[in-house]
Parts: sequence; C-alpha cells; structure tokens
Amino acid sequence: MKNSICIVGLLLYAGTAWSQADIYAGDAFRYSELTQTGTARMRGLGGNHVSIGGDPSSTFGNPAGLGFYNRSEITFSPSFNILNAQSTYIGTQTTNTKTTPNISQFGVVLAGNKQNENRRWRRTALGITYNRQVSLSNSFEFQARNNRSSIVDSYIVDANNRNLTGDQINNQYNPNTNEANFASAAAYQLFLINGTPSSTNPNESGPPYFRYDATAPTQQLNTFTSTGANSQWTIGYAGNLDDKLYVGASLGLSRLRYDFENVYRETVVGGAVMDNYSQIDNFSVTGNGINFSLGLIYKPDRNLQLGASLTTPTFTSVKESFEQSLRAVARDPNLPLERNEVFVVPNNFDYSLTTPFRASGGLTYFLGSGKIGFITASADYVGYSGMRVTTNVYDAQDNNAFKNDVRREVQNTYQNVVNLRAGAEIRAGLLRIRGGVAYLPDPYKVQLNNIDRSRLLVSGGLGFRTDRFFLDGSATYNTFKSAYTPYTLPNTSDFASAQIDSKLTTITLTAGVFF
Repeated sequence: MKNSICIVGLLLYAGTAWSQADIYAGDAFRYSELTQTGTARMRGLGGNHVSIGGDPSSTFGNPAGLGFYNRSEITFSPSFNILNAQSTYIGTQTTNTKTTPNISQFGVVLAGNKQNENRRWRRTALGITYNRQVSLSNSFEFQARNNRSSIVDSYIVDANNRNLTGDQINNQYNPNTNEANFASAAAYQLFLINGTPSSTNPNESGPPYFRYDATAPTQQLNTFTSTGANSQWTIGYAGNLDDKLYVGASLGLSRLRYDFENVYRETVVGGAVMDNYSQIDNFSVTGNGINFSLGLIYKPDRNLQLGASLTTPTFTSVKESFEQSLRAVARDPNLPLERNEVFVVPNNFDYSLTTPFRASGGLTYFLGSGKIGFITASADYVGYSGMRVTTNVYDAQDNNAFKNDVRREVQNTYQNVVNLRAGAEIRAGLLRIRGGVAYLPDPYKVQLNNIDRSRLLVSGGLGFRTDRFFLDGSATYNTFKSAYTPYTLPNTSDFASAQIDSKLTTITLTAGVFF
C-alpha cells in the first residue's frame, strides 16, 4: 500500500480508518463531478445543453445541437473562479479567499453549405472545442489549539503497530539520500517519536513509543492549495433532417491534471524539548482519457424542441506521484538533532479510471416563435455507482482484489443521481437576458460528518449579438460543504476534522465571431 494513501484519502473526507479502496473510490468521484460547463451563454442558463443547440457547447453537451448552425463561428471563454472558504476546527474559524483565472472554453464550429431544398438532409456542421469539465482548484486553511493530541501520536500508533525495535526503524532510513521508507521512520530520525528502553538490554529500545512534551498542548495550522482540471477536447459532427430531426455524435479526448500541496504544522505550547514540527505533502496526478457521445434533438413544431443525449464513461489512464517530508525544530539545545528535515521515499502509482455513464433529456419552449425568448429544462442521470478503478502494478491476484475492493467501496458509498436544471432567455433587440438554476443531489448514500453535499447553483447572464459577432457574460454562485481530517487515531474523540463551508462564484466571458 502506498504512503500516499493516508493524505489523499483524508482529503475532504473524514473518518477513522481508510483503506486503499476508500481512497481510490474518492479519487474517482473527485475527477468525475461535473457541475457546470460550457460558454457563458450556457452557464447563464443553468448549464442546460440538451435541447437548445446552436452553441459551441453542443459539441460535448449534445452534439445534435451542431445541426442548427447555418454559418461558422469561433469562440473564446475566459473564466474567473472566486473561492471563499470558511473552516471551523476545534471551535476556531478561519477564512481565506482565492481567485483563479482559467480558460474555460474555446473552439470553432464549421457549418456546411445548405443542401438543395429537395434533399431531406439540409445541412451539417463540424465542431472542435476545448472545455474545462471539472475544476480542481481549491484552497483552505484552518488552525486551533489542540489539548488532546498531536499528529505525532499518529506516528506513534504506526510505529507501535509495526512492532519494530529502534534499530529496525533505523534500518528503514538511508542517510545517503536522507529518505525513510515510511513517515514514522522519518519521525524517529527527528526525535519526534522515541523508543522505550528494553528491560533486558538497556542498549536497545522499542515499543511502546512515546513523544516528548506529551502533555503540552499544540497550536495546529494546516494550509491546503490545489490546482488543475479535468479538461476535454471534443470533435463533434451533426446533421439536420428536414429541419425537424437533428442527429449528432462526438469523440472526447480528456486530459486530467491535479496537483496539491498540504502543509501541516504544530507548535508546542510551553514545550521543553520541541518547538515545532511540520508534515509537508505534495501530490501530482496526470491522465489521458477517451469517451463518446450521441445526441438527438427533435422539433415537433416550431416552438418546441426535445433533446436527449448519451455519454459513455470516460476511460482514463492515470499516473500519480506522492512526496512527503517531516521537519522539526528543537527547543532543547542538548537534543542531538542532526538534521531538521527528513524525506519519505516518493511513491508512484499507475491505474485506470472509469467515470460515470451519463444520460440527459430536456426540452426547450420558444416564446413568440423565439422572438421573445425561450425557457428550457433538463435532467441529467449520472451513474456514480458504476465508477471503476483498476491497476496492473501488482500480481494478477492482487490486481483483481484491488479492482473488487474499489468497486465494492464505490457501490457502498455512492448512489446514482439525477441532476435538475432550468433556465430562461429573454430577447430585447440585440440584448439577451438570461437566468438559470441547477440542483445537484448528494451523491453519498450516507452523509459523512453529517454534511449534506447536495449543491444549488444559481446563475445569470447578459448577451449582445449582432450579425458579425457576439459577447456574453455570466456569473454562477455555488455553495458546498466538505471536511478535512489532518490525522486519525484509534479513539475518535482524540482527533478532530475541519468543517469547510465554501462559496464559489464563477464569472465567465465569451466572445464569438461569425464567418
């Protein structure tokens, strides 16, 4: 089992014990949770893609929507994510804000020439777009005084469970590279944990391990920052039958990139031996995947459009790496501390990820034959219980056990959901006024830390369109809750989780030119 399991598994999910299956079930969900995507127009309408058409977002939302194009266009959409996170840890609140610019969408749609009116297939279009599907940027901080425990206690538990003598733990450290095979071995080199002398041989020590200043409180500070996204290049093609039925298909090529740094520091309050110590974790993930989409839009009359689309799971090959180090600063000048930092041997792991299957249906009703505007609504089925993670790094038996363990954990933890979205657009000459809402139910079968993780997204936007170009802007407000546990101990009353209330505002601008 990788050392990275500890920190990755605890990220945003709190519990008393974590297995490898827990960790990768959580990773599969993190990289799969689509909230709102596309151009500013689509975001302002609540993220409705299924039955509108005529937008570059149709390429991946519902490729049949490309069949509405009668002229080509190119678009570019920068976004700004403004995240405000308030953390509560052992009764202390901490607030921090992070603003992240990114490119949320750009692409080109090439409309085919209009066919002869006597032919049933009237026109076709090809779309090539980039879209930021899942934003993995995050930031939070929490701090408080802890009178019950220290992260060093978790190293002690690990060392005691390994039942190694001090000499055996020393053998897990390479002085030439300054690397230990696991965190408690690094802690031993920094005198954060110490062995009890043997009753039969005073030159030997071993379990039970202990820490200096064991009764002193600690001032704990944790800072987490992540960057990255699960983005996708999509190639879509659609045709139009009798200006009634629109059929399209697309190929998606995804790119996963995720990096985080977590710095956890404790300062011993009134300590006689240690002043402070830290654990620094760096995690990096890259991956490439592929998926397919098929969509239909049908117009029973000039005012009503019905849409449906299916998207296969994204099959992604993932590579991850994890690096960790421990640092210590002594207060006692007589402590023989030869170095202030010890590294843990880096860990790499390769696996394959299968994201959920998605199916969407929706309708759009045009007011005044479209001259006044329209209202639209959609429902998106997301099969979270079908997420899968597999690997080939072990032998055949262990690979199969890993696959089955993660599958069981996914099915025990996550449930399939139906996301609901609604939006409207009012047209006033060249001006467009938009509003939307989306409700995303809690995908967890059982609430962790009594947190309801359902989401309500409220959005609005403005647009300006001429015969040559268009400008759109939107803002989406989103609140959600999560939790973070810096370390765990056998007794749940001896450690705490930070409860994190996040408020995310996403501002998106889209500029487009017809040609």
